[in-house]
Amino acid sequence: MTVIDFKAEVEKRREDLLADLFSLLEINSERDDSKADKDHPFGPGPVKALKKFLEIAERDGYETKNVDNYAGHFTFGEGDEELGIFAHMDVVPAGSGWNTDPYKPEIIDGRLYARGSSDDKGPTMACYYGLKIIKDLELPISKRVRFVVGTDEESGWKDMEYYFAHVGLPEPDFGFSPDAEFPIINGEKGNITEYLHFAGENRGAVRLHSFTGGLRENMVPESATAVLSGQVPELVDMLDEFAKEHDLRFTYEELANGQISVTIIGKSAHGASPQSGINGATYLAKFLTQFDFEGPAKDYLNVAGNILLNDHDGTNLNIAYVDEKMGSLSMNAGVFRFDEKSTDNTIALNIRYPKGTSPEEIQTVLAQLPVTKVTLSEHGHTPHYVPMEDPLVQTLLSVYEKQTGLKGHEQVIGGGTFGRLLKRGVAYGAMFPDYIDTMHQANEFIDVEDLFRAAAIYAEAIYELIK
Repeated sequence: MTVIDFKAEVEKRREDLLADLFSLLEINSERDDSKADKDHPFGPGPVKALKKFLEIAERDGYETKNVDNYAGHFTFGEGDEELGIFAHMDVVPAGSGWNTDPYKPEIIDGRLYARGSSDDKGPTMACYYGLKIIKDLELPISKRVRFVVGTDEESGWKDMEYYFAHVGLPEPDFGFSPDAEFPIINGEKGNITEYLHFAGENRGAVRLHSFTGGLRENMVPESATAVLSGQVPELVDMLDEFAKEHDLRFTYEELANGQISVTIIGKSAHGASPQSGINGATYLAKFLTQFDFEGPAKDYLNVAGNILLNDHDGTNLNIAYVDEKMGSLSMNAGVFRFDEKSTDNTIALNIRYPKGTSPEEIQTVLAQLPVTKVTLSEHGHTPHYVPMEDPLVQTLLSVYEKQTGLKGHEQVIGGGTFGRLLKRGVAYGAMFPDYIDTMHQANEFIDVEDLFRAAAIYAEAIYELIK
């Protein structure tokens, strides 16, 4: 029996892999609803990236299908069972604070910097080349492979909802998503966004005209801006002292009509790991609570600044919960929108919860806050778990251990991946233990050698699953 050196096969394809990856990273595939239409359901960027990926697959001889620009796939092999691989081409907004152009990929000191390099275009291409090696070598297989890429993973998963409703194929029997970390993610917490609503007349010696922060519910807000007026003596000195105390940056601007704009800048991070970021919105709210606001503005700032600040596990909100296997609940206050002219001001709380609690139970507790109501997002996920004994999990861990020499183990995360689309679905790579997590942050990168290591693992793992 021929022994395949998958690492050597990846080495032969290093330049090709990077060239294809660069062609995807150069596409700004952020969701843009302002440019969405029938042919571009999430804006032109995600469609352009999807078409580029399918173009690469067609070049390499695969049969492809574009499902109305929501998602697409290519297929490989034949057999009674089908392995599904699920990845995505959309990215979160680049935001600010980059040292390079987020859409001009650069390799600096062995790291490839670009939005999407680690989430999820880099891992996607590593996995793509893993499968390509099996195809190029004409290795014997007994199962089909369907490689699916979506365009709305970072927002609402409307891409996969549409895909499964219109593709005309049954779901794959089992599969994985290259969109997390090794050794494996076989459990994912539930994921829901709960919206706090505030309404009423804005009163007080100080008036809050607007408060905005956050780009996506699943991102820690890097910064937030408030526009206010009224009795705020020594504001700049107080801002400077507050920023130094909490290691923050700020900007200040005097506007027309006696209004003042204040911005506090923290650090973005993935909403599944809110403790990794510095929430600029909650810190700004905390700073503003010392002034004489009244009405909904006072309630809004009190909740944001005194309750939500650093409440990553929901203790202050009284929604903290821990499951023995799945771990603790986490909470990210992701998007803040307040306008004095609006009757519906909101704070979006993205909550990752283990089994044992539910969105409805959480909603009931949150309704005790000084809010007019609490609503749930239309889209959400219940907790997902694939047992360690499942052959899919055992095979993937075995390949990881063989190639790395490290012991494999199960993991449950707060993040949500396409792995949970299938009952027997997991996330697998491409980040290695002790990696620096820059997903959803400025200066996102992937280590180039890690990219090639992952490609070799994907090649062997896919082969073991379908041979």
